[in-house]
Amino acid sequence: MSSPIINCTLLLAAILTGTTARAQAPATPPAAALAAPAQAQTGPWTLQRAVDYALDHNLNVRQSRTNADLSRVTLRQSKAALLPSANLNGSQVWNYGTNVNPLTFEFKSQTIRSNNFSGVSAVTLFQGFQLRNTIRRNDLDYQASLGDIEQARNDLSLNVASAYLQYLLADELVRANQVRVASSQAQVQRTQQLLKAGSVAESNLLDSQSQLASDDLNVITAQNQLALARLNLVQLLNLDAASAANFTLDTPQLADPDNEAPLNLDLDQTFQSAAASLPQIRAADLRVQSARRGIDLARGGYYPRLTLAGTVSTGFSSSSTARQVTGDSTAAVPIPVFEFDPVTGRPRPTQFAVVQPRQPRYDYLPAGFFNQLNDNIGKTIQFSLSVPILNGLQVRNNVQRSVIQEEQARLRAEQARLTLRQSIEQAFTDARAAQLKYAAAKRQSAALTLSQRNAEIRFNNGLLNGTDFNIAKNNLTGAESGRIQAKYEFIFRKKVLDFYQGKPLML
Repeated sequence: MSSPIINCTLLLAAILTGTTARAQAPATPPAAALAAPAQAQTGPWTLQRAVDYALDHNLNVRQSRTNADLSRVTLRQSKAALLPSANLNGSQVWNYGTNVNPLTFEFKSQTIRSNNFSGVSAVTLFQGFQLRNTIRRNDLDYQASLGDIEQARNDLSLNVASAYLQYLLADELVRANQVRVASSQAQVQRTQQLLKAGSVAESNLLDSQSQLASDDLNVITAQNQLALARLNLVQLLNLDAASAANFTLDTPQLADPDNEAPLNLDLDQTFQSAAASLPQIRAADLRVQSARRGIDLARGGYYPRLTLAGTVSTGFSSSSTARQVTGDSTAAVPIPVFEFDPVTGRPRPTQFAVVQPRQPRYDYLPAGFFNQLNDNIGKTIQFSLSVPILNGLQVRNNVQRSVIQEEQARLRAEQARLTLRQSIEQAFTDARAAQLKYAAAKRQSAALTLSQRNAEIRFNNGLLNGTDFNIAKNNLTGAESGRIQAKYEFIFRKKVLDFYQGKPLML
């Protein structure tokens, strides 16, 4: 697993060592062409201001936040899975020809319109602890996604610091080359005067003019590098056109590396401190714990599942009928009254009669919609138990897959620690080497300055040809460039080490 810190370190190293004349793209993709333009910003930019602005406007950080939001929603959904489900269902159906009444199950040869309504609720009583393990795993994933946000912010901060120092380096190289151009112009003027006086040959003037042209080219090259470094920083900050047009940096006074004590650092203590605080290590450890929860989740497939469900349903059918009163009988019927004859022991008619009242008349008519809904209500309570026995070895393979994923997560966590340790060791070695290189380059520059002055005197007196004088001057130019590059290389490596120790990125 590659480290963004290593990427930005290698990026600055390419500029500092002069291995390329073209500015490289920052490790974090520019977002200026993708995000909404920010409000116009004015005034010189300090490193802290640049870092704070980039953290608020960079798209990579925003994307990390959206990933964390997705993890939070997933966690919320897994918690909601513990709640009972409740749903209402309804349907309307038309049946043509000979059909079965869905409520009475009688065959009818007619068009039937039927409605079915139901309310269903279910809750899982036991599922091998899978629901709770899912919540715990998703919670760990959410915490890891929060660590990803912090890692994206840290990576962006280092990238901004790298681009900021690239700009300062390129700006100082421009000024140094402009000083050399001014020196070469003065040398050309002196050589012209000496040539008129007959003190030097014309070839000396030609050599001086050639050196001036080379110095002019170096200035243009340095200015191009400054423009590219400025563009990289502007894009990294996601500045709009108005802010980019007025973009300037606050140039701090940076101490020379030889003014500081020799770099000394307890690498193991620095690693332990960084491993305890850096979000990428914390996120890797959380994902190991999440993978272990995944094993418990997969093993839950071996357990039975018990669910409780309840249903309330009713319906309507246009073919259903009900007996209804349609009126009374049309005429009263007299009924004779009999009495018991004690002699014969048999009933005998009397002169009295009883009139029978009218009787209600019934008929079978279509039942009403709401009457049917009220009469057809049905309720159900159901317990369901499912015992897994053989399902194509799916549970077993899921467990084995989860064990492998846990091992992969553990290896990634170890790789993250190894990468961190190597980054700290590399940054320390590079910083110490840059400090020693600066001291050596400063001594070399001092010695070559004296040599160049001596060569200039001899050149002006005609005792040294132009080629040798230009070589002496170019040697001094190379030494000065090396000194400047070593200075900024040390500053950046030192800032990387400060970052690992939890110190703020400030110049």
